[in-house]
Amino acid sequence: MTPAEQSQRALQFCQMAPVIPVLVINDISHARPLGEALVKGGLPVLEITLRTDCALDAIREMAGIEGAIVGAGTVLDADQMAAAREAGAVFAVSPGATPSVIDAARLSSLALLPGAQTCSEIMFLLEQGYTVQKFFPAEAIGGVAALKSIGAPLPQVTFCPTGGITPQKAGAYLSLGNVICVGGSWVAPNAALAAGDWQEVTELARAASRLGA
Repeated sequence: MTPAEQSQRALQFCQMAPVIPVLVINDISHARPLGEALVKGGLPVLEITLRTDCALDAIREMAGIEGAIVGAGTVLDADQMAAAREAGAVFAVSPGATPSVIDAARLSSLALLPGAQTCSEIMFLLEQGYTVQKFFPAEAIGGVAALKSIGAPLPQVTFCPTGGITPQKAGAYLSLGNVICVGGSWVAPNAALAAGDWQEVTELARAASRLGA
């Protein structure tokens, strides 16, 4: 799959809801009810970060949920790309972009949302064909003001900013012309997961699904 094709698929996924939940799952028993609660609340695109021992198993569980579009986050190398694909992921998200990750994505059937911070990184990815990119860590590198400034010289690129974004801040990002959606972890708070309060997760997802409307 070419970078242009990957970006087109990534754009389609990003258009499905204003928020992509960024999920760190430590207990595999949480995976299915968490995914079902998020989809029920209107957030079908789920990013499971590869930061825990059960992350790949969580992808397998969530990939079986009706209506869920499941991807792997924090993909750092070709081995993780292949493992995510085998587990059932349909897209991959990386905090940055290296030649090996880009090459692995080209050989896979996964859509890739590569991360960038600077204009040089954004331009490099654009040269490769990536018109949809992750802006990370958004709040730490200038947030809304930075993305607004970047949009002037680089209007060809659409972003999914992630990192430090809260429901209070999300609206300002979503109001920008070069932002298609945001990534956020607030829709799956640790306390709700520990308590098995899936109704709270659904309510948070429902509120997030209305952002930017």
